[in-house]
Amino acid sequence: MEQKLHTPEGVRDIYNTECKKKLSVQGKLLDVLHLYGYQDIQTPTFEYFDVFRKEIGTISSRELYKFFDRDGNTLALRPDITPSIARAAATLFEDEEFPIRLCYMGNTFINHSSYQGRLKENTQMGAELIGVDSIEADAELLAMLADGLRKVGLKEFQINIGHVDFIQSLLEATGLEEEERTEIHHLITNRNYFGVEEILDNRDVEDTIKQAFQILPELIGDVEILNQAMEIAPNISAKLAVSRLQQIYKILTLYGVQDHITFDLSMSGSYGYYTGIIFRAYTYGTGDAIVRGGRYDHLLEKFGKNTPSIGFAVIVDELMSALSRQKIQIEAAHTNLIVYTQATQKWAISLARNFRSKGKCVEMLKRNPDDEREEYLEYGRRTQAVSMLYLKDDLTIEMVNLKNGEEKLINAGKRK
Repeated sequence: MEQKLHTPEGVRDIYNTECKKKLSVQGKLLDVLHLYGYQDIQTPTFEYFDVFRKEIGTISSRELYKFFDRDGNTLALRPDITPSIARAAATLFEDEEFPIRLCYMGNTFINHSSYQGRLKENTQMGAELIGVDSIEADAELLAMLADGLRKVGLKEFQINIGHVDFIQSLLEATGLEEEERTEIHHLITNRNYFGVEEILDNRDVEDTIKQAFQILPELIGDVEILNQAMEIAPNISAKLAVSRLQQIYKILTLYGVQDHITFDLSMSGSYGYYTGIIFRAYTYGTGDAIVRGGRYDHLLEKFGKNTPSIGFAVIVDELMSALSRQKIQIEAAHTNLIVYTQATQKWAISLARNFRSKGKCVEMLKRNPDDEREEYLEYGRRTQAVSMLYLKDDLTIEMVNLKNGEEKLINAGKRK
């Protein structure tokens, strides 16, 4: 017996109802991005390796899927779509002086270590606002994100906001070498503040800076914690970062999304190209962030256009997991079954054409006279169809509501 092929580790098939719901969620998110004036862009699934090289600041080279073209060039499957958008925007909009609003949807590929148990292929949907560095731009992205998550049915979620300059200012204020600062940064990312304390206690670091790092884990909460952050800010750069967050919050209240906003001054960016505010969205039912984003004012200049930018990516698979575990109903296109015989084929096709002209989804199933009606009912329930029209040779229709089991007999009368 020939062995059946299955998917490689870290990828999976998505089909039937799950796929239908995923497409529905993606459509709703995309609707919100369009409402804010963002235009669609598609970039290649793979790019030259240089687009994701270490200096760009995405992920380590060993986590990239790399391969060669016939000319010997090194290519890579995209682990992150933002660098691709930056590369495209720097070329396509080289002379544009007005802000560029782009949105996208596509799959990303990261070769995680197998023990991490995460998917290696994920669908991301995101938006990038290119060409403007302002509190208004920052607030727009955050408000649009909140509106999008509400649109798909989430009620309980938080968008955690931090600022790269705040953490960087604290690290620089230690006076330590770059290697040790990087180690502390890594420990903070992993919430290992005991490790941070141990390093600082064994180095000649000012007590005020040590105290600032001790307070850092507590700087998570509503807008009031920004006052505490301002008190421990070691320099003007850190103070400006906190001030910017305060100004962004004021605009977010105008958008009416402030209830979903939390500040986290201990947050550090997941990508090296982040330069200003950084944010992540969390909800119940998933252990990881469902959205990651931030400002990256120097990324496009690596591709030839010196302009500021900010963006975010929704990790759609994580969002779907959360929606499922929270038992949030996702509206998807409903399918109706028409079960017919050879004798009722003309009638069935006429009915199907009529339904489809009115925007109703119809699946037609031809049955043999010996087939049991229950088999089709079971199929309809399994595929989550909403109704079944069972056409009989005596010109009657047995109509079954597959949601509640109600049945109705319709006499269709004489048909040609």
